[in-house]
Amino acid sequence: MLRSQETGGAGGRRPWVASPSPKLVRATGARGSARVWALATLAGAVVLAAVWFSRQRIPPVVAGYPAPDFAVTDTEGEPVTLDSYRGKVLLLNVWATWCAPCREEMPSMQRLYDLFPREDFDIAAISIDARPERLGARGNPSGDPVAFARELGLTFPVLLDPSGGIQRTYRASRVPESFLIGRDGIIYKKVAGAAEWDSETNVELIRRLAGDGAGAGW
Repeated sequence: MLRSQETGGAGGRRPWVASPSPKLVRATGARGSARVWALATLAGAVVLAAVWFSRQRIPPVVAGYPAPDFAVTDTEGEPVTLDSYRGKVLLLNVWATWCAPCREEMPSMQRLYDLFPREDFDIAAISIDARPERLGARGNPSGDPVAFARELGLTFPVLLDPSGGIQRTYRASRVPESFLIGRDGIIYKKVAGAAEWDSETNVELIRRLAGDGAGAGW
């Protein structure tokens, strides 16, 4: 219902002016609020759908999923990628010279490395140490991975990634963090923190992966 309003003044009466009733104002406001809530709900649904589809396109980096490719360099500056280890069982280890647990587990990695022939098994020990006198992109301190490896008597390949990109690619939130990758390029084990890599359990797993032909398609 519309109401009319009449006002007086120096010039006399003014014409009646129609104004909306309070009920109509409330109804209109309610419809506006409903539209706002509907739009907000729709926007939320769109965001959730985008997150879901994004997760479907980017598989998690955990056991049972393909290992992501990576690009780092060796100590001579030569490029190294996941494809460099095609056909082998690979222990990919993310580490740093300033990481005490990394130093703790390295000897067991060396013993494991010595147990298997190179055509069956290899280690990609990727250091995230920043270049000397600099901080890495993730604030990582600098260090000398080559001197570190020499000090511990390590003979497996030490690889360099001062940008820390391997942490983003493998979603590694700490060091050390390791991924055991089969011949087929699938991650079979993920370990966050130091491990005894030449334990009976780990040796048996690698022997099985190396011996059962897992990975003919990689």
